Amino acid sequence: MATGIDLIFSAICNASSCESIYDNPFIIGLTNQQSEILNLGNSLTGKHLRIATYNNYPLSWVKKESNGTITGHGIAFIIVEILRQKFNFTFDVVVPENNFEIGFGKPESSLISLANSSKVDMVAAFLPKLVKFNKMVTFSNDLDEGAWMMMLKRPKESAAGSGVMAPFDVYVWCLIVVSVILYGPCITLLTRLRSKLVRDKEGPIELSPSVWFVYGSFIKQGTDLAPEANTTRVLFATWWIFITLLSAFYTANLTAFLTLSKFTLDIDSPKDLLKKNYRWVAAEGGAVQYTIRNPDEDLFYLNKMVANGRAQFHAVKDNEDFLPIVQRGAVLVKEQTAIDHLMYDDYLRKTREGIAEADRCIYVAAPQFFMKKQRAFAYPKNTTLNAIFDIVITKLLEGGIVDFLKRRDLPSTKICPLDLQSKDRRLRNSDLMMTYVIMAIGFAAAIASFIGEIFIKRSTRININEQAYTDNKKRKTSRFIENNNDNSRPPPYDSLFGGKSRYKISDQSQIKIINGREYRVVNTVNGETRLIPVRTPSAFLYE
Repeated sequence: MATGIDLIFSAICNASSCESIYDNPFIIGLTNQQSEILNLGNSLTGKHLRIATYNNYPLSWVKKESNGTITGHGIAFIIVEILRQKFNFTFDVVVPENNFEIGFGKPESSLISLANSSKVDMVAAFLPKLVKFNKMVTFSNDLDEGAWMMMLKRPKESAAGSGVMAPFDVYVWCLIVVSVILYGPCITLLTRLRSKLVRDKEGPIELSPSVWFVYGSFIKQGTDLAPEANTTRVLFATWWIFITLLSAFYTANLTAFLTLSKFTLDIDSPKDLLKKNYRWVAAEGGAVQYTIRNPDEDLFYLNKMVANGRAQFHAVKDNEDFLPIVQRGAVLVKEQTAIDHLMYDDYLRKTREGIAEADRCIYVAAPQFFMKKQRAFAYPKNTTLNAIFDIVITKLLEGGIVDFLKRRDLPSTKICPLDLQSKDRRLRNSDLMMTYVIMAIGFAAAIASFIGEIFIKRSTRININEQAYTDNKKRKTSRFIENNNDNSRPPPYDSLFGGKSRYKISDQSQIKIINGREYRVVNTVNGETRLIPVRTPSAFLYE
């Protein structure tokens, strides 16, 4: 460990920087400030410091050894070890009673309180440099810019939608529905207006045919309407062009969505937490809790979610204690480094358990950060340690050592990215769910229409009065009489076989041969002459 730290430190402290001030007391030309810093650095030799920290893996955490000694670990204590080797001091690790960064109770309750009460010499933790706490402690030079991210359980479906509704936005679908509803009445209105202004053979198109034309064209069906007026033709052509373009855009976007669409989340920024009323959690006594409760901060609007219980703060000693809460649908707000390690460790654990590749990345981080704050170590007021340590801390930051330490245990690729970029995109049942809904709605509409028709017809029959029924019966009787007096129709059988025959058949009737067939010439009761076949089987009908 010491060799590795020496290599790191030697890479950033060359003969003209660190070494020239601290390790060469015979150098000439030092300013008064440099001489004072050199003397302060030398005065640290052999001193014993009390250094406070808390559990915030991987930046800092503590471990209790078998002999009861508490040791510090993480990136913060790698930096402390570099300082210890450079200035030859010893230290003990102090842990607050609560795993809080900020607290206003007893001095031992939080890191800031320990430093403010001078119960420790320094705080080795990545603390956010909040303006209000500059009056309570002294911060070192910046270690990094911390970004707090939002982690949630990966949803099964993209926020862009799924299936047949995905190609268009909700606003576009609303406009399409409005167009389908209003264009039919517009055709009727304009054709009626034209029929009043232009007197010709073409009349107005009624509402029902107009509505069915719009609906039929929308689903690519024909129509029996054949307008001759140019005005009506332009109206029809306009709607057809609109439907053609709409169908082309829909087909292209649906194909792109099913094959090339990227996965998106409902949560994109902190404003989405409030707008969509998402439940979220964060560490109690941390920077997030203070920030949203401070009226001077931009995120103060989220404080109302604390009042209604949609935002909660939990005191945990291990970041993995948040995972069950996230599994139940809450959003976790934590430092990006902590979230990256949470997702990576969970991925490795599922890999060792033999879980399928598609089911390993069950967590995902929102694309935008929750907030950003500069982070640094903290010291009590009126301390001289910051002047001594800040030179080394600045060199570590400029050399990229802090960023390297934060990423050294993580893979070079992004961990469980938002878009998993699966090569196979098979249609799932959820993609076709809207087609099932459309079928169900259409079937229900058909049943409702059928029931309505039955009800209307039965109501109409009940309301028919007796006079209308009698008039209808008289009309049928009159029509029957007219049909019986029509000589152009075949004679009824009772006239042929009954006692009141219409034909006068006797032995003296004349026989004629027409086209090689014999016919008997008979007279009817009305004085008309008819031909009746003699030798064919049909002649028996007249005997």
